[in-house]
Formats: sequence, structure tokens, C-alpha cells
Amino acid sequence: MDTVYRILLIEDDPAVARSLQVGLERDGFGVTWKNSGSQGVEHARSANPHLVLLDVRLPDGSGFDFCRQMRLLGLRQPVIMLTVQRDEVDKVLGLEMGADDYVTKPFSLRELISRIRAQLRRVYGEYASSQGHLLFVQDLVVDQTRGQVRRGEIEIPLTPIEFRLLAYLARHPGQALTRAQIVENVWGYSTDVDGERSVNVHIRRLREKIEADPSRPSILLTVPGIGYRLNPG
Repeated sequence: MDTVYRILLIEDDPAVARSLQVGLERDGFGVTWKNSGSQGVEHARSANPHLVLLDVRLPDGSGFDFCRQMRLLGLRQPVIMLTVQRDEVDKVLGLEMGADDYVTKPFSLRELISRIRAQLRRVYGEYASSQGHLLFVQDLVVDQTRGQVRRGEIEIPLTPIEFRLLAYLARHPGQALTRAQIVENVWGYSTDVDGERSVNVHIRRLREKIEADPSRPSILLTVPGIGYRLNPG
């Protein structure tokens, strides 16, 4: 890895944090550890790390709330939630708050690194280097160079995963794409049931931001039994 990617780890368990820090640094990442959500958010604001690993249970609040704070502050780097919860509701809540992915404890370091690399490739690597033109979706302009979506002069704030999802669909206008295809090309890893549910959550969030009437979408259309397709207008 030519670039030393800086990772912010927000985790209150010292043993877990030290183990992750050592493992990630051994793999070539730079890691800063903060043991509370408020310290983590402040560091994210000042240091602008490439990616955030955020535990759900923190001594000063919920990781979901701190994830939402970072998004409200305009921080757009990928956020991977670390959770012991296996309940689908908790995973959906993390995605609703703006998280890009989640890993359920206990997890292997190899799995976590795979998820981290997938996010970094999409934001800073292969995907970023291929950006260089505008995509037009009805009255929206998807600027792949700046990572922005505009309607007229108004920018629509999207999380990194929401932007990549919209851009991927926009590069395949009118094509019915399966949830498995979307996960592999947007998240960067092979799909599973949770991954396909994540697609549904992010499609719903995107509709809330770009559709005139999210309950009757005209841009992001559901293809029953298959997945989704983008209607370019």
C-alpha cells in the first residue's frame, strides 16, 4: 500500500483496542485510538482520518449517535460500526445514522481488514481514480470528480456509500441490477443476506434525499424479484 491510510478507532475496551491497533498497524495502517465517542468525534473533525471504526457501546453514549454527529458535521469518510448486537434492527439503525458498513463481534482481523480495504478502494483507490465526468439523472447532476450530487445549484448531502450507490446505478441507466451485483460493486465484497438488506436500507435513504415523493419513486425503481434500476428520465 503506497498510501498510509489513517484509521480512527473509537473503542472503550483497552484490550480490544490494543489488539486491533497492533493488527492494523502490522498491516500498514496508521491507527489513532480514542476511548470515548466525544473524543473520537473531535479527532475526526481536527485530523480528518481516512476511515473510522466506531464501537456501538461507548461510555459517553451510543455509537449510532456519534456516527450521526459526524455526518451532521459534514464528515464523509467511511464509517464501519463494531457491534456485538446481532439484531437486524441495530444494524439497520447504524445504516440509518450514516454508517457505511458494520462488523459483528466476535470477528476475525482478516475479515475486518477486508471490509476496511473494500471501503478505502471505493473512496480513495480504484473507484476514485476512475472518476472524471458528470452523470445526468433527470434533474440531478452526479459529479464523480467532486463526489457531489446537485439539483440545480443545491448540493444534496449524501454519505460516501450513498454517493457510490447512486453513481453505480447511474453508470448503468435502465439496467436491472441484482442486490448481489450492487453489494459486490459498491461495498466491494461478496454478498450475504445482511448485505442485501443493507442495499434496501440505503436505497430507501437515497429515495428520501433525491425523490420528490419517496413513496412513489421515479428515479430509483424497484424491479420485483431482481433488485433495482435507475430511470435516467
